[in-house]
Amino acid sequence: MDQVDETRGVPQCIEQSGPYPFTTHRVFRHSGGLLQDWHSRHHRKRLLHRGPLGLKLLARLFLHGGWLPRDLNWWIGVLFAIGAVLFCGASILCLLDVATASASVIYFLGSIPFTIAAYLQLHQAANAAPLPSAPKAVSTQHSYFGWRPHDVGWLSCATQFVGTVLFNFNTLDAMIPSLSWFGQDLLVWTPNFIGSILFLISGYLAFIEVGHAYWAWAPKDLSWWITFINLLGCAGFMISAVLAITLPGQPDPVRTTVSVAFTLQGAISFLLGALLMLPEASQAVA
Repeated sequence: MDQVDETRGVPQCIEQSGPYPFTTHRVFRHSGGLLQDWHSRHHRKRLLHRGPLGLKLLARLFLHGGWLPRDLNWWIGVLFAIGAVLFCGASILCLLDVATASASVIYFLGSIPFTIAAYLQLHQAANAAPLPSAPKAVSTQHSYFGWRPHDVGWLSCATQFVGTVLFNFNTLDAMIPSLSWFGQDLLVWTPNFIGSILFLISGYLAFIEVGHAYWAWAPKDLSWWITFINLLGCAGFMISAVLAITLPGQPDPVRTTVSVAFTLQGAISFLLGALLMLPEASQAVA
C-alpha cells in the first residue's frame, strides 16, 4: 500500500513513529479511506516497500536488479561494491606482506568510488520528494547538498559523505614516503580515525532509520540486512582505525596485522551490503 494515486485531496498523517527525535514511519489516510504506509528510507530512495523477504523473493529481486543502469540506486550500489572490492584487495596484499606500496595506491583508488557513491546518496537525500501530506503546489528547489538535520536519512548520508572525503585524504597521505610517526598520525591516522567515527555514526543512523527504533531485529526486511551488514562494516573500520595509531619506536606487527584484518572485515561487509543494494534497487517506483 505504498503507492496511492490521490487526486481528491491531501492525505492526512494519522500515525507516526521512529527513534526520537526522528520520524521514520508514518501512516497516511487518503480521502477515500485508503491507508498508505510511509517509510523514510524507501521514500527518499523512491522504493516500494515489499512484504517479508524470502529466498524466492530475494532471488527474483537479484535477477531483476542485475542490470539497471538508468537507476541511481543501482549505480550507488555498484560504486560502493567497486570501492569495497579494491579495499578488500589492498587489505589482502597487506596481510600477505606483498606489494604493500601498491596496496596504498589501491586503497586510494578504492576511496574514490566510495566518495562518488556517498555523494550520489547525499544528493538523492537532499532532493527527496515532499511528504504525501504536503500541498500539491509545493515544489522543492534542486540542491547539491541540502540541509535537513531533522531527517535521519539525510544525516546518515551527510556524515558518510564527509567520512569518505576524509578517507580520500587518509589514503592519499598514506602514499607519502618516509613520514615520521607524528606525520603518520597527523596526516594518515587522524583523518582515518575521524572518518571512521563518522562512518559509524552514519551506519547507525541508517540502521535506526530502517528499524524505526534504536535497535531492531527484522531479518525478513532486505533494507534491514543492508543497513545491519553496513553497520558491521563501520564497526570494523572503527576498530581498525583505533589500532592503526602510530606510536614512537618500532611498530607492533601484531597490532598492525589485526588492524588490517578489521579493515578487510569492514570491506567485506560493505561489499555484501552494496551487493544487496542491487536487488533493493529493483524495487524502484516506476
